[in-house]
Amino acid sequence: MNLKEHLSHPIFKAISEVSSENGTSTFVIGGFVRDLILKRVSKDIDFVVLGSGIDLAQKVAERLEVKKVAYYKNFGTAAFVFDGLEIEFVGARKESYQRDSRKPIVENGSLQDDQNRRDFTINALAISISKSTFGEVLDPFEGLEDIQKKIIRTPLQPDQTYSDDPLRMMRAVRFASQLNFKIEAESLESIRKNAKRLDIISKERIITELNKIILSSKPSVGFKLLFDTKLLHQFFPEMVALHGVEVKNGKSHKDNFYHTLEVLDNICEDTDDLWLRWAAIMHDIAKPPTKRFNDKVGWTFHGHEDLGARLTPKIFKHLKLPLDHKMKYVQKLVRLHLRPISLVNGNVTDTAVRRLLFEAGDDIDDLMTLCNADITSKNDFKVQKYKANFEKVKKKLRDVEEKDQIRNFQPPISGREIMDIFQLTPCKIVGDLKNEIKEAILEGKIKNNYNEAYEFMLIKAAEMNLSVPKK
Repeated sequence: MNLKEHLSHPIFKAISEVSSENGTSTFVIGGFVRDLILKRVSKDIDFVVLGSGIDLAQKVAERLEVKKVAYYKNFGTAAFVFDGLEIEFVGARKESYQRDSRKPIVENGSLQDDQNRRDFTINALAISISKSTFGEVLDPFEGLEDIQKKIIRTPLQPDQTYSDDPLRMMRAVRFASQLNFKIEAESLESIRKNAKRLDIISKERIITELNKIILSSKPSVGFKLLFDTKLLHQFFPEMVALHGVEVKNGKSHKDNFYHTLEVLDNICEDTDDLWLRWAAIMHDIAKPPTKRFNDKVGWTFHGHEDLGARLTPKIFKHLKLPLDHKMKYVQKLVRLHLRPISLVNGNVTDTAVRRLLFEAGDDIDDLMTLCNADITSKNDFKVQKYKANFEKVKKKLRDVEEKDQIRNFQPPISGREIMDIFQLTPCKIVGDLKNEIKEAILEGKIKNNYNEAYEFMLIKAAEMNLSVPKK
């Protein structure tokens, strides 16, 4: 196969010319080649040089008038950005590994050595940039055939590939999920065998791959593979604990692991937001510790939303996920995810809607997206009825918001103003008065405006035996 017509970007011509002048052979290798064949957009291009990658990068940068080049002399690599593309150069190398580390011992090598060290056959494809063979594909491991058959397979024996660098097991699952490929049987069995080797990989590296799985179009593909191979058990036991169905006195509950995957796939149809997808993963995370059996009603999970919210920071910290506003966003959605459901099941009062709007704030739309994704009944009639009721709740939310402007509201009278009016220093009474005003607005006793809040405050102040100011 020759892909010359697909290498029309100026970067290829420049590298080919400089490589020829330099007397070196250069190849495009890895993900760019794979994505080119799969007709996927790729912004990263890796070049392997039979010689010094740093030297070639420097000369190509001069030819293209690129001012900023990053050099990594310890790794023999160099990189720069050109025309929106991330370009990296490395000398061909061979690698060997020690049992307790995924960091290889690197030596100069041939193109074959470099292709041998690649994780999968579909990533070991190379395209010659040399003038005489420009565009020619080098495929020593039948990666083209694996692309055609949609197979993930290692170039060398899978036990060696995965044991050398256990992160490749996560990458195998990630590519299967992103590309909708199958992991070849021997390779899949090897991942099961080597799953515990993942313990030498940092959580940060693992989560980078996991987030890419979560951002794929159907993440359940990846999560089922992670579960079946026991990789998930190595770093996310709380999610593994969702798996299974218990039967007692003829009564069972749904498998909360597969339900969570349904919710995750559902929400992916409506959002590409990583953290909203994480909220889908976390929404029922506390069901195992809250599971109880009652002879009258069967299995219950009372309070799982509150416990799930409390567990979120702990799980995020363990997984090395951010503990900033992103975690708090997920935590909020986990805590509130049953609230719209309860509105669907009961009478939708203005008070209940106001409280939900107040607590959800700007995240109300995302909360509703999560709750809509949480409808996973196999009974079509129930689903349609539920979704129809859900639309009523959404309309009520819009109507109340338009009328009362509750979302993210603060009481019209601040604590500072209360102190000034009644000549108070900071104390509990100030907070109590402010809370009384907030509750009155949420309950619909007064409207969300200054005048009504002021008059209500005076009444409450009198009940507290505060000296009411003279007008």
